[in-house]
Amino acid sequence: MNLDADPPLSTASDEAAALYREGVDLSLAAWPGAAERFDAAIAADPDFAMAQAARARLHAVYARPDEARRQMALAADLVARNGSEHEVSHIDVLTHLVNGRSAEALERALAHADRWPRDATILSLPLGAFGLFAFSGMVGHQQARVDLCARHAARFGAGDWWFLSSYGWALAENGDVARGRAMLERALELRPENASTIHALAHAMFEGGAGAESDALIEAWLPGYDRSGLLYAHIAWHAAITALERGDVETALAIYDDKVRPPVSQALPINVVSDGASLLWRLDAYGHGAPRDLWREVADYARAAFPRAGHAFLDAHMALIEATSGDRQALEARISTLEAMVDSGAMPAGPVVPAICRAALAFAGDDFAGCARLLEPVAAEVARIGGSGAQREIVEDTLLVALMRSGQAAKARALLDERLHRRPSPRDALWRAQLAA
Repeated sequence: MNLDADPPLSTASDEAAALYREGVDLSLAAWPGAAERFDAAIAADPDFAMAQAARARLHAVYARPDEARRQMALAADLVARNGSEHEVSHIDVLTHLVNGRSAEALERALAHADRWPRDATILSLPLGAFGLFAFSGMVGHQQARVDLCARHAARFGAGDWWFLSSYGWALAENGDVARGRAMLERALELRPENASTIHALAHAMFEGGAGAESDALIEAWLPGYDRSGLLYAHIAWHAAITALERGDVETALAIYDDKVRPPVSQALPINVVSDGASLLWRLDAYGHGAPRDLWREVADYARAAFPRAGHAFLDAHMALIEATSGDRQALEARISTLEAMVDSGAMPAGPVVPAICRAALAFAGDDFAGCARLLEPVAAEVARIGGSGAQREIVEDTLLVALMRSGQAAKARALLDERLHRRPSPRDALWRAQLAA
């Protein structure tokens, strides 16, 4: 078998195959139109299992689990009748994914990628801030992403925009910012209509302390991206965060109001909740005071979207919402559920998750010393909740402010010194000035 060749598709319709490939490219670029391409491919060949599976996965991405499971079951039935070995394996991975069997999906995705490395749909699953590695509970998921990309880099070469984007982001998140950013800029040259790469480049600039460049990039690029795009609101969130880092509260709130808050965002529910909670929490923690009506709005959305505990990344952000909105009963119930999951081994991220939740409750109650006591022992484990460095930094910011407000200036300075070597930020300079006052 030639591992460098793209496997053939089991459809007699050239139109369906072409539409499917277009849909895959649009999906990988987080560009509008993928669902329509997959629907058209299915219309051209209703028995085309790969198109059915791709459409099912989009249902899952947009938090429509019932539709995802039904359509994936159809895809599995079709591929069992006339699919190739590659397609059977591809749909098996996606079936585990949409049915919530993440550990099995990761294991199968890695095995599939070793056999068919150029299957970008499957190779993409362990990658990214919300990928199977990130949400596996492992503390070293950034390195795992780099290692996976390095293992398969020779199969893609220097001209594949998707792989360059994925590898570049993995490198930037893992501390190799300059090399990662260079790959991302090359990926953007190869495919400018590519929200995935713009998003990853914003992260690389964040990690490199290049806030002004990130602002310029987003300001120039975002108007050409439809508001219905998967990453439109989240990319705007990046601009709001950099504005807040330099102390420009008015701009941050204006971006949030126009592009990020629940009534206007068309993002994934996980982004709507995490972006809203983290931006508003930063406003409060930095001493600016987030409007209470905005907190109520995101709290109402979050309760409806995610009524149950059990997702580490979401639980950390739900805790910020519940602590700030004064819903202590809900947060105590969440913590109890999470601690029981940790005890039973059902929470891969482990004790760091309920610790973050308890720390949020302490911080919101002005128990800053208590907040610091809870966060300091788990600070090195925060990566276990998944997400990106930019998203997880909210936990470190909370610890830093708690140290400052509880009179632990020496510890706060030590944390700022460590951050300076990892990710320079204008916000850190403002904190240093406060500590010196």
